Amino acid sequence: MPEISHAAYYFEDDGRIPNHPSLPLVVYRGALTDQTDEIEAIFNRNNWRNSWINGVYDFHHYHSNCHEVLGIYSGNADLLIGGEQGRTFAVQAGDIILLPAGTGHKRLKASSDFKVIGAYPNGMSYNTRRGTLAERSADLIEIEKVPLPDLDPVYGTVGPLFELWSNKHR
Repeated sequence: MPEISHAAYYFEDDGRIPNHPSLPLVVYRGALTDQTDEIEAIFNRNNWRNSWINGVYDFHHYHSNCHEVLGIYSGNADLLIGGEQGRTFAVQAGDIILLPAGTGHKRLKASSDFKVIGAYPNGMSYNTRRGTLAERSADLIEIEKVPLPDLDPVYGTVGPLFELWSNKHR
């Protein structure tokens, strides 16, 4: 697999969306542009399972019990990540977004053909949180306990996940 451009972004807890206290969001640009039909197979081969194909909700949400990878399968979109004061990312087919547990995300706008493939390490079942006060205390504890994945969702035994996450949280 060719070298993939990637970048890491950290987000602070905004009082509603916790984000992850130590792990960055990782964006792999153009990672699978020539292999969009194979995104789900690549994720599954690297033990990122329980996959689905759909869009991204138009409201901020996060998963307190697992990390998530989103592979942009078709189209393009603007995603707001990190809460209302977060950052907008323009994504397109072939881009991959690795969201650590607790990282808020929502769709701002998208092309009519926008589709993503989502998956979770070891096929974990995910919850969907919206940042309510009632969820907050338990979610903050749960986010800290989510284990690191064994494999990078794109590269497997090597890749940005190990470079950017391995020394941050074990």
